[in-house]
Amino acid sequence: MTRLIVWRHGNTEWNADGRVQGQTDVPLNDLGREQARAAAAVLAELRPDAIVSSDLRRAADTAAALAALTGLPVRPDARLRERYFGHWQGLALSEVAERFPEEYARWRAGDPDPGAEIETLDDLGKRIGAAFQDAADLAVGGTIVLTTHGGAARQGVGHLLGWDYSVLRTIGSLANCHWTELRHDDVRGWHLRAHNVGLITQSALTEAV
Repeated sequence: MTRLIVWRHGNTEWNADGRVQGQTDVPLNDLGREQARAAAAVLAELRPDAIVSSDLRRAADTAAALAALTGLPVRPDARLRERYFGHWQGLALSEVAERFPEEYARWRAGDPDPGAEIETLDDLGKRIGAAFQDAADLAVGGTIVLTTHGGAARQGVGHLLGWDYSVLRTIGSLANCHWTELRHDDVRGWHLRAHNVGLITQSALTEAV
């Protein structure tokens, strides 16, 4: 059984301000660094065999918190970057709605290709899904932690599971420093084990076992 832990990075000032990050290289803020340290202490208990991360600083620095506890190197993979948001990157969502009303409405409605030079969901899913599968091949039968981004995580998970966009829209986005767990075996293939797990939910799961 191979296990993927798909871990979203910690909080940034742009997260806090509701600003579109996309592939802009925004660092963690103080809260994000603390979130990374706290979550890393929980994930280290899973005894990962490998850590792979987006090369954007907010993800790489989150992964580094886990590497510091496990002694594992962090393998950078640019394919794990967030969705490219074209003309929207750096804008607050209120500004996006004002400047790009048609594209914004299409995006809100779940259009996989809303325009404004935003990466399509199909392209995003293929990019992230390929990175996920390659990471899984690093340690077949082991546990791999993938540090990535909110939109990228959801689309990559959906790609591996074979879920349509309409299904993915019903799945909540990962909170900062929360994770999704996927498992693979020869009988079931890839399947979802847990979603949006954080320190509180992990504690509750442990107590329920």
